Amino acid sequence: MRPIARGHGRWRLVGGLVTGTIALAVLAGAIDVPDLDAEAPRSPHETLTIGAATKAPAIHPGFLGLSLEYRTVEAYAGTDPAALDPVFLQLVRNIDPNQRPVIRVGGDSTDWAWWPTASVRRPSGIRIDLTPQWLGVTHALAAALNAKVTLGINLEANNAKLAAAEADAFVAGIGTNRIEALELGNEPELYHSFGWYENAKGHKVPGRPANWNFDRYLADYAKIERSLPRVTLAGPAIGSPNWLAQVGSFAKAQRKVRVLTVHRYAIAHCFRGPSSRGPSIAELLAPEASSNLAKTTVPLVAAAHAHGDSIRVDEINTVSCGGQLGVSNAFASALWTVDALFAMARAGVDGVNLHTFSGAAYELFAFKPVAGVWTAFVKPQYYGMLLFAQAAPPGSRLLRVSGASGPVRAWATRAPDQRTRIVLINDDPLHSRSLTVRVPGRTGAASVERLLAPSLGATAGVTLGGQSFGAATATGQLAGTQQITAIKPGGGAYTVLLPAGSAALLTLR
Repeated sequence: MRPIARGHGRWRLVGGLVTGTIALAVLAGAIDVPDLDAEAPRSPHETLTIGAATKAPAIHPGFLGLSLEYRTVEAYAGTDPAALDPVFLQLVRNIDPNQRPVIRVGGDSTDWAWWPTASVRRPSGIRIDLTPQWLGVTHALAAALNAKVTLGINLEANNAKLAAAEADAFVAGIGTNRIEALELGNEPELYHSFGWYENAKGHKVPGRPANWNFDRYLADYAKIERSLPRVTLAGPAIGSPNWLAQVGSFAKAQRKVRVLTVHRYAIAHCFRGPSSRGPSIAELLAPEASSNLAKTTVPLVAAAHAHGDSIRVDEINTVSCGGQLGVSNAFASALWTVDALFAMARAGVDGVNLHTFSGAAYELFAFKPVAGVWTAFVKPQYYGMLLFAQAAPPGSRLLRVSGASGPVRAWATRAPDQRTRIVLINDDPLHSRSLTVRVPGRTGAASVERLLAPSLGATAGVTLGGQSFGAATATGQLAGTQQITAIKPGGGAYTVLLPAGSAALLTLR
């Protein structure tokens, strides 16, 4: 646990004064970003050294994706296939520039949805009727973005005809050329723990009996899988530690599954009692929530690749069960996102999908028409996704970084354009850090772009390179004057000041 765990109320206020003064001054034009680096010698000093490439695979195109619930598709894209929300389209393109985005549609709603079928009686657990309109919007969205889509298929209903009808509708309405995979079920390890529906007496009835286990799941999966069309399958879409240990067994048993999918959340929140302390920013920025979380994913990557399968963390975010206000929607979530995405890339996963849905505390953005114009309200976490996208373009290789300690974290890449990009993160809410960055063989000019906010707990006022989406955006593009600092090396190294609670991207040409 980092020092920010102490004095919780006080550090948020003081941290806000420290970073808020800087960020607000930048927005007002009162100071220039280069002045920050001129102040570097006055702050605690650390030296980082960038080394050779790691053994981690190169960043795949479409590495950074989105995960949406079924109802979220129309909430974000609109209900008219011929007039999709252009702001949402732009926000997706921002995080996957010149790439085919990977969008997963599923989550809890996978097992609540069905394609109404005359030969199948409506199951009690169904809450969502998929319609031709919904299918038209999803097809138009995939076409407009040239996206690859993974679609969840209901497993909890345990009905092969229902699953087949749903899958057939997707294939016919979206097309195999745009379907990345069909994902059968969502977090089946919880089918016996949560109510799938309520009976006439108001009692919650789980989707599976108390003796439900992994072996029974494999049998159900095999039965339903045989009814599906011949398209790529994904699974098992699990996240609990006991079942994650079975990923290798699942890959061996289900050879038609070519994309292994797992879920990872920084903080488990679903089972905390009403009197327990809620998740905190300190907990989110602790190593357990990012680098250690990724380390537990390494064996899963090995199991998938040993069977020739790819693996995506196709559902990830800050706090499980919809997130935690004051944490998931705070600027700290942006810093966590950058660090967690890099950590997952180092673990070797082939892609990551940030989960979002309307009304969630960790929702990345919200949309509504204002005076007939689609308008987006972009949350702080999305800025972290943007910074990662800039720092890790497709084909980038992770480089070794030594010297980072305490609240400072650092990541480095070398991209096909031969540029070296270094992300520097300072979690300390009170103190800035002066960093000397040494990159052997690199002595040319460089630039610094900053990710700033009034405080780690801020829910507004975030800027990336001096630009922002403001309180609302009708374009989905950053606005304002871009502020990028040009710096020259001194003594063969680059000195960068990291304000308290901020991040920076150092780019060497």
